[in-house]
Amino acid sequence: MKTKSNLERVLEAGEFAVTGELGPPQSADPEVIRGKAKILKDYVDAVNVTDGQTAVVRMASWAACLIGKEEGLEHIVQMTCRDRNRIALQMDILGIAALGINNILCLTGDHQKFGNHPMAKGVYDIDSIQLVSMVKDMRDEKKFQCGEEMAVEPRLFIGAAENPFADPFEFRVARLAKKVAAGADFIQTQIIYNVDKFAEWMKGVRDRGLHERVKILAGVAPRKSVGAARYMKTRVPGMDVPDSVIARLQGVPKEQVSREGVKLCVDIINQVREIEGVVGIHLMAIEWEEVVPEIVETAGLVPRPRFVT
Repeated sequence: MKTKSNLERVLEAGEFAVTGELGPPQSADPEVIRGKAKILKDYVDAVNVTDGQTAVVRMASWAACLIGKEEGLEHIVQMTCRDRNRIALQMDILGIAALGINNILCLTGDHQKFGNHPMAKGVYDIDSIQLVSMVKDMRDEKKFQCGEEMAVEPRLFIGAAENPFADPFEFRVARLAKKVAAGADFIQTQIIYNVDKFAEWMKGVRDRGLHERVKILAGVAPRKSVGAARYMKTRVPGMDVPDSVIARLQGVPKEQVSREGVKLCVDIINQVREIEGVVGIHLMAIEWEEVVPEIVETAGLVPRPRFVT
């Protein structure tokens, strides 16, 4: 019998889902994970644990998941193709399932040139779409990518990421369709600041009926400063930060900018909730986890349902 994760059951029940994000430390200190988990556990249905985000060496995602699990937090293990070939990926997929981690987010991974080991050799044996397909075949067909069968399959709720804002915009829905066809059960999007453009993307999603085949969680995040918003606007590929967002953060005293950033995040949550096909949010507040309870409470998204003990 399939073991369903809490996140899967929340979405199946028609509840508006909330997922969070947790960045492992650049050390072997488990207390960092435990501290963040205690803040998040009552306010999210599951939390992504990043896998060497920005190509920087950090504690392994699966290990951080196990530590957070001890605090009662459900996890979504992130898995990137940057550092593993298909043999290693399938080994890790079996391992996380055996350890009771029931959600996975399949990613290609940030290029190593952006991290603290730019001289490292990237693997990229397969990409994120192929990884989604491989996990689905392992789960549903009990087959490794080579075609050999296995005795006990990894029962995983399969996720992927999508960016509604990257160029060329007209191909973004088609790219989502490929991930849905490959077997993605849920999608977490890039951070949304341009709600109008996101709504336009969602219309394209609905026109192809994709919202009926995959669960879409809209990415949201608070900003602490005007400088951070400007950086995302000008330096982060695939981000769309309208001038109105910059103006809003500039329009308050410096000591109040972080509070305004929280209000902006809540406003965006309220707007995306009204868009047909959006069934949840993915709240990214890495290294600012303490603000998550306020955001979720202010948005009226507590208490969170619980289906797994």
